[in-house]
Amino acid sequence: MGEDATTLRRVAGFRSYWSAATVSSFGSAVSAVAVPVLVVTVLHATPFEVGLVNAAQFLPYTIFGLVVGAYVDRFRRKPLLIWSSVGRGLSLAVIPVSWAFGLLDLWVTAGALFVFGVLSVIGFAATQSLLPRIVPRPLLLAANARIDQSDAAAQTVGPALGGALVSLVTAPLAIALDAASYFVDAVLVARVRVDERVPMRRARPRLRRDVADGLRWTYGHAMLAPLAFSTHLWFLANAAGSTVFAALALRTLALPAVVYGAVLAVSGVAMLLGTTAAPRLGSRFGAGRTIIAARGAYPVAWAAIAVATIVLGQSMPTASTIVLFAAFAVQGVAAGCENANEMSLRQTVTPDELLGRMNSTMRSANRSLAAVGAIGGGALMTIAGGGMALIVVTVVFVAAAVVAARSPLRTAQLRQHGE
Repeated sequence: MGEDATTLRRVAGFRSYWSAATVSSFGSAVSAVAVPVLVVTVLHATPFEVGLVNAAQFLPYTIFGLVVGAYVDRFRRKPLLIWSSVGRGLSLAVIPVSWAFGLLDLWVTAGALFVFGVLSVIGFAATQSLLPRIVPRPLLLAANARIDQSDAAAQTVGPALGGALVSLVTAPLAIALDAASYFVDAVLVARVRVDERVPMRRARPRLRRDVADGLRWTYGHAMLAPLAFSTHLWFLANAAGSTVFAALALRTLALPAVVYGAVLAVSGVAMLLGTTAAPRLGSRFGAGRTIIAARGAYPVAWAAIAVATIVLGQSMPTASTIVLFAAFAVQGVAAGCENANEMSLRQTVTPDELLGRMNSTMRSANRSLAAVGAIGGGALMTIAGGGMALIVVTVVFVAAAVVAARSPLRTAQLRQHGE
């Protein structure tokens, strides 16, 4: 990766883009701790209500995802990314402002997160489609790995920082920090040097045909289709698991916010290791095989989480905490190894004029299933208990791994720099 990293530093615009992504990742990592603590301990939500609030962030992908993808391919992506970042900062700021005036409740929180989700649909479609316009395609794996390294560093420091901030200044003020990060993100993106051509606009754009083209490309491609289905299952399981784990950890196990943040931070440390190894693994074993191996690690991690929270639980708190740290470390390594390879594979096989639609199609389905998972995880925990909910989560992770393993992904390779 050394030669690619040196070349990447010479790419105009990448440093500002990378800095923006890093700032945003640190803010989001703080909110990853602050939002569950706010909902569970400040607003005293039930597990089902926790699922509803989590789902509020994902529902916009179901409602607007496919349409947004079609429009992203019609406009310059940099301005879309700037204004979506400003909007996300404002929507998150509603939470601490409402809290300060004594107006914060579950519905205000869910509404703010829903608006945040709407703007995230635009922002993520734009950012994932803008990178290939900044970085030459042979350098995409190195670029995505660099961004993932920053994200992993944020997930290492952010949750611990979030836990400390929640303890010192309360959850709403910790969320205010994430809001501020999006304003900084917008300023940094504005500094990105990229020569974006203005997409040709038809006299009478056909939205339905544009959406259909994105769906056809994503689910008709020999490698993108199984990758998409496997990733959809992953999001379903991960959202359900996150909802159940937050309720179990903060309420049943009564973990302090600092400890809860530290458990998530371990995943960030492990993810940093995984992202560092991702380009080398993708080059040596192939992007597809690296993704498949990572998908196989998730059910192992979640089976361990089930043991830690249900079997060991409060009777053996020290052993339970140790197992949780180990399980989230496994999950972090897997995420770090696969994400850069998956994103680079998607960006490499997709033509530029379809990138917005492909990314929005994938993300729309991913987040739709995440909404189902968040609500379903909370409902299943309420009806059948945390143990059964975590068993179901583990089974869905197994299904995601099987779909990837029994597909042409086994032979997927990325074209490397210099080839």
